[in-house]
Amino acid sequence: MELKERFLKYVSFDTQSDENSTTFPSTDKQWHLLRYLKDEMEQLGLTDVTIDKYGYVMGSLPASKGYEDKPAIGFISHVDTSPDMSGKDIKPHVIEQYDGKDIQLNPNLWMKVEDFPELAKLEGHTIIHTDGTTLLGADDKAGVAEIMTAMEWLINHPEIKHGPIKIGFTPDEEIGRGVDYFDVERFGAKFAYTMDGGYEGELEYENFNAASAKIHIQGRNIHPGTAKGKMINALQVAMDIHNILPVEQRPEFTEHYEGFFHLIGLGGAVEEANMHYIIRDHDRTLFESKKDLITATVDMVNKKYGKSIATLELKDQYYNMREMVEPHPELIEKATKAMERIGVKPLIQPIRGGTDGSRLSYMGLPCPNLFTGGANFHGKFEYASYTTMQRAVKTIIELAKLWAE
Repeated sequence: MELKERFLKYVSFDTQSDENSTTFPSTDKQWHLLRYLKDEMEQLGLTDVTIDKYGYVMGSLPASKGYEDKPAIGFISHVDTSPDMSGKDIKPHVIEQYDGKDIQLNPNLWMKVEDFPELAKLEGHTIIHTDGTTLLGADDKAGVAEIMTAMEWLINHPEIKHGPIKIGFTPDEEIGRGVDYFDVERFGAKFAYTMDGGYEGELEYENFNAASAKIHIQGRNIHPGTAKGKMINALQVAMDIHNILPVEQRPEFTEHYEGFFHLIGLGGAVEEANMHYIIRDHDRTLFESKKDLITATVDMVNKKYGKSIATLELKDQYYNMREMVEPHPELIEKATKAMERIGVKPLIQPIRGGTDGSRLSYMGLPCPNLFTGGANFHGKFEYASYTTMQRAVKTIIELAKLWAE
């Protein structure tokens, strides 16, 4: 199956995950694509294809004869899409030979180069975009399609020599649970790459340290006419907490290695309110300081009111993979060389986010992240450069060759 056809097939599956679910995978609908991938892998001729009770799909491309002793490398992508926007009934639009100008998503919505200046650099590319009512699902079905297409190509070209290759597809990455039950030993690779990046050439082996902070505020609702000295407005307390945290450490004011506090959820009424933050920083010391600051902020509010009206649930999510990847420089060297061989300029930069590879690296599987060609993830302006997706496939193939040399 050709790459474009495969990608459009995958995005037709609604695989949105749900952070409020207590099941794994978090949504039943992810199973439909996971089972489809298992069947497709078997049809392609991959071996040891399995799907376990958690939804992890794994398979192998056996080594070329005489290359069985080469290191087993893996390629991993996730099938779920973000809870931030609907992934149902996606209607992709394909632009051949994009002219580098504004794109009309629907009669009422344009994706403007003024707002997304990187679009101008894609003149001449084939672009796949949304109709402005859903996300596209390139995060990370572009990665899934690229891995599957590369495996099919290698199967159809036995003259290309390679060592053992392992393939893995995961659910629930978007809600931070993607590898909760991932069996690294069963997967069987020594090293792996997640195909979960964005712009062409991206090669990432540094990511945020990440934590989730949930704050519950118990107020006291009294009729406003007699509220003096009695009312505790939980919504006002929430605003006080947010305003104590440093304004300059919000996502909209940070870049590169700078971390942030990001308020992603706020709801409630006078009687009761809830806040949900994600906390991020590349530097482990600064990360710990941010956690200390939000803890001290909640303590300060409780001291102000003389009682524990605010409770904090603070949980680490993942850590910077750099210290796990750096002892294996060949991972980066080979990825860089693979891109250069196909005419792609490597863009080595920190991830202002995280991938399954972040946690896998701490589970014994060093796992940098590679580009897929997608952009504007998690929203209605999401798109993918099909031209770049083709280069991602070629990068996977070159990596397979390099690890066998």
